[in-house]
Amino acid sequence: MRVCLLLLTGLFTLPLYAAQLQLDADALSRQWSTAELLDHPQAMVIEVPADVSYKRAMHYRAVPLAALLEGLGSDDHLQAVALDGFAAEMPAAPLLQAGPARAWLAVEDPEQPWPPLAAGKPSAGPFYLVWTDPQRSGIRPEQWPFQIARLRRLQPVEQRFPQMRPDPALPANAPERLGFALFQQNCMACHRLNGGGDAQVGPDLNLPHNPTEYFAAPWLRQLIRDPQSLRQWPQSKMPAFSEAVLNEAELDALLAYLEHMAGRKS
Repeated sequence: MRVCLLLLTGLFTLPLYAAQLQLDADALSRQWSTAELLDHPQAMVIEVPADVSYKRAMHYRAVPLAALLEGLGSDDHLQAVALDGFAAEMPAAPLLQAGPARAWLAVEDPEQPWPPLAAGKPSAGPFYLVWTDPQRSGIRPEQWPFQIARLRRLQPVEQRFPQMRPDPALPANAPERLGFALFQQNCMACHRLNGGGDAQVGPDLNLPHNPTEYFAAPWLRQLIRDPQSLRQWPQSKMPAFSEAVLNEAELDALLAYLEHMAGRKS
């Protein structure tokens, strides 16, 4: 019995978790532990005055993300995969730049854990992509993925998932093309379309039916602007997309893309 108690005591003295961040980038692949990142030579305490996830000012010990992506180029494309299946698609260029907006990997210290995101929810850790001066480079809320487990270098979305592309015959300035870009930035982290995508959180937005096929336009706009005002349940994960995040012209383009893709099921 004493041996069992000693073993249990030893377990409870371990850190809360031993997190690992994995970068999958062929020859540039590598892995870091929480301790390695907290002790990284470029790690420092940063202030984020308006944190997207916590909705208030936060301080983090963080590493410039560019320092962890050495060898990657501005033409590369990355995907941040979270513990819950959230998969944020991100071009590498903004992540590598030194300003005006700058990307940081915030690292949760097991001895000083971050607060929960909400009652009954976990924190944003162990790893969270945060930005300083995000407004100066038009960084969107979906570019703040939290609970990150992996970073993957991948081909751009249109190459990996051709079934998601709008009709190539559309003019270059067609709103459906802008809508496709906005879909990648704002929707792909949670949703698939025509089976394309890596997200595991929300439903496919074209199969078996596209929301433009069963929602009247005003109600679909309301769902995007304020999901809880239309469908309310405690487990809902869909965020609200205010005009500060998605203006009216951009929302028009996004809906044009969805309506267009309703005729391109595959």
